[in-house]
Amino acid sequence: MSTIGLITCTIAYMIDLEALGERVQGLRTERGLRLQDLAIRSSVSVSMISAVERAEKAPTIVILSRIAEGLGVPIARLIPEPAGERVIVRRAAEQDAGEQPGGWQRAILSPVVPGVNFELIRSTLPPGCDAGSYPAYATGSHEFVAVEAGQLQLGVGDQRLTLDAGDSTYFAADVSHSYANVSGETCTYYVAALIMRPRG
Repeated sequence: MSTIGLITCTIAYMIDLEALGERVQGLRTERGLRLQDLAIRSSVSVSMISAVERAEKAPTIVILSRIAEGLGVPIARLIPEPAGERVIVRRAAEQDAGEQPGGWQRAILSPVVPGVNFELIRSTLPPGCDAGSYPAYATGSHEFVAVEAGQLQLGVGDQRLTLDAGDSTYFAADVSHSYANVSGETCTYYVAALIMRPRG
């Protein structure tokens, strides 16, 4: 997948999960359906529907389409519009960018959208640089990684992946993960992340 295609795919997933859950639960209640009833009508498990209603999981487009069909509504009826402005621009000068310990650079490219836990990040690692390890995020978190130049060593739990320029990958981000450049060339890569926050 190209970097542009990756970004487009992931931005399409920017959904306010709490508002989505409330909308699914409201439509189900209006129709007098129990969770079990909707599960049968949509071919989606009771546990998945319950997790969506509680905003604990981000459903795939396929799952969302099945739930909409089970409720008898178009999928667009389930997807809430972001609160406030429909278009938010973040200029280059406004990007949260800086140099990290070890000489690697990180810039958050995406605008801040209330209620949407999405980030698009560009990182540049000099040769031999280890960007460190990140703890597991909450269940339902997702990351897409695309390498623009150089070579990236990506750790996902116990796995170690080597990604070259043009390669991309997806992983469920509810495990520890790490990024390093063990090559002799500078590595630039993008991370598109949908991060769930524990509700409390």
